[in-house]
Amino acid sequence: MARMIIVGGGIGGLAAAVAVARRGHRAVVLERSADFAEIGAGIQLAPNGLHALDRLGVGDAVRDCAVHIDELRFMDGVSGEHVTSMPLTGEYRRRFGSPYVVVHRGELYRLLLEACRRSGAVELRSASQVTGYRQDDASATALLADGTRVTGDAVIGADGIRSAIRGQLVGDGEPRVVGITVYRTVVPMERVPEELRWNAVTWWAGPGRHFVHYAIAGGRYLNLAPSIENGVTEAFAGVPVAAPEVHSAFAGLGDTARRLLALGEDWKSWSLVDRDPVDRWTDGRVALLGDAAHPMLHYAAQGACQALEDAVLIGDLLDAHADAIGERFEKYAAERRERTARITLAARASTRLWHPAGPEARARNAMLSAMSATELHDHVAWMHGTTDSGARGVRA
Repeated sequence: MARMIIVGGGIGGLAAAVAVARRGHRAVVLERSADFAEIGAGIQLAPNGLHALDRLGVGDAVRDCAVHIDELRFMDGVSGEHVTSMPLTGEYRRRFGSPYVVVHRGELYRLLLEACRRSGAVELRSASQVTGYRQDDASATALLADGTRVTGDAVIGADGIRSAIRGQLVGDGEPRVVGITVYRTVVPMERVPEELRWNAVTWWAGPGRHFVHYAIAGGRYLNLAPSIENGVTEAFAGVPVAAPEVHSAFAGLGDTARRLLALGEDWKSWSLVDRDPVDRWTDGRVALLGDAAHPMLHYAAQGACQALEDAVLIGDLLDAHADAIGERFEKYAAERRERTARITLAARASTRLWHPAGPEARARNAMLSAMSATELHDHVAWMHGTTDSGARGVRA
């Protein structure tokens, strides 16, 4: 039995703790915040993420509280034309073995936190800010800001895009600010006109901007998330913004999109950031996981899914004596690097599909509308299904 020190008590860190505990190890989760809690709105989970949650023992509970989406709907945001929809029932569920769902981030977090507490093998320590690590041939130690040291057989850095563990291990500085601002709010569903309560994740694509919305919290709320390429150069998160500013930024969208945006109140804004893929995820008994390893834009809706895949694979590989942990971490990184890098770059490239104008937008619409449901499923199969390098033991 090994003692795993997991830095970061977010979704990826808790998933890793569950995964190693289910393999007979003990885990200590170090969370910098005063409480173990998750804020935010909705998370989209494709079948690959749900299958990973099955392996962690919480898949059915997530399905029970999630909204099961019928389609991914692509709209021309200027003309209001329905360009295409990818069906997510029938053939999709048969092919990938699971639905496509949206779950409130807090609900997913709660289920993973409860799984940690039930296990009896996971110790949860809040108010524990980690600044770095040390290791020797027999152990690895997390160094805390208050001078405390927490030692185990290995350290897993799951401490997000500004990971202190990554800072020491990779040393690649601040995240990349991509020049896009996203605005977010949620609206009680009873305020949404019935004719606009679609059971779909819907994109409205416009010049240099797009708008996504979908139901969350069991259908009780509508999550609104418009994005605009505005050349922002500084990182910021959760900054309140007045509704007229949001309306002005998306004034060029059509009537229905603006009608939905007008429902939003209490808007907040984030500048989008990510990092370039790197080859180095491990250092002896230390490994990175989730956003600490491969932070990606949310446009592929795979950030949480990839962290869950990381956790499952680490659990699967830690079936050896503690002396072999470094070797197993190297195997984990080798199996995960290519897949996560491909998704990171695909998320960046997605704006080239969503943000063109004029003739380029019309050509895009013609291309998408000509694709069959099967062709659309083929296009996402490499992400939503099983791969040899990512979700070992995860069904497709």
